[in-house]
Amino acid sequence: MNLSTISKLSNAMSRSITAENPYGEKGAGGKALPGVAPAEAQALNQLEHEGSARASSDLGQKWKVRPFIAIAGKATATIADIEGPGVIQHIWITTSFQQKRDLIIRMYWDGEATPSVEAPMGDLFCNGWQYHVPINAVPICVGASHAYNCFFPMPFRKHARITVENRAPGKCDLVAYAVNYALGPVADDEAYFHAQFRRSRTSATNPEHVILDGIKGKGHYVGTYMAWQQNSTGWWGEGEFKAFLDGDGEFPTICGTGTEDYFLGAWCFGATFTAPFAGYQGATDGKPGNRHNLYRFHILDPIRFAKDIRVTMQALGWRSEGSYLPLQDDIASVAYWYQAEPHAPFPALPDRDGLEII
Repeated sequence: MNLSTISKLSNAMSRSITAENPYGEKGAGGKALPGVAPAEAQALNQLEHEGSARASSDLGQKWKVRPFIAIAGKATATIADIEGPGVIQHIWITTSFQQKRDLIIRMYWDGEATPSVEAPMGDLFCNGWQYHVPINAVPICVGASHAYNCFFPMPFRKHARITVENRAPGKCDLVAYAVNYALGPVADDEAYFHAQFRRSRTSATNPEHVILDGIKGKGHYVGTYMAWQQNSTGWWGEGEFKAFLDGDGEFPTICGTGTEDYFLGAWCFGATFTAPFAGYQGATDGKPGNRHNLYRFHILDPIRFAKDIRVTMQALGWRSEGSYLPLQDDIASVAYWYQAEPHAPFPALPDRDGLEII
């Protein structure tokens, strides 16, 4: 949203990784030959999309020869492998694969052993349910037909690697992507991008969903996505957002007034909206089984922490006699934040059954 620096000259060098240019080399875009897989594809564990070479066979090189890749069942492909320093500025990715939670995106900075980003593809791009949800936010934009875009800047000093795991037993036939980045110095005060997925089924005795926990170091929290299925009748979003900062104990430093208030709505939403920093899509009739899609980005109001952070959301509704009802809902979330490395290892991602949307 800030255009004040767009006119400034820079010595950074723009690059773009695609299926045709797997390493983003200068002057190497569109070089693929029909029926000839790039040598890099095998090293990156990428399979050829069956129809690409056939479609381009008449026109040949320079005419959209390799716009897609495929990923074998129960395999992981690398879609970016970059020597730094630099910053990833934009990621666009799409797939014909319907089970988005079978595709896990991970990002690793500077040769780290554990990922700084780990989430199912759909949830990472604020589309946790199996149907398409348009998102018109600044850092995450989802256009027509599952066109996933991320504009969070992702600096790295030595190396960046992005992988896509296909957890399904069968092949994912089509993944198209572009990773746009700039090579150049990274300032000492630049932090690393992180994102973490969690899922829980809240209960009457524990009506709290943990969005983020176990984070150590200095950084700032920049966003929340939630895919929320209500399992009771009536209003489901009375719970409070809480951010426990730098040694907070029982009580947080930041405590909201209600779920819809945190997502920049009010009065049970009443209608859907998608805006630059927040949005809500879902049914507002209060019926059990409704699935809600919510996002909130702290771009202009990051939540700073110096030592640690824990983030939660309560799941509360109403009893008929006017008291709060702890809810038994199915809630998944992605937390987005920046911090100095090293980061604490993430909790284990649920297995395929644990991620499944039923």
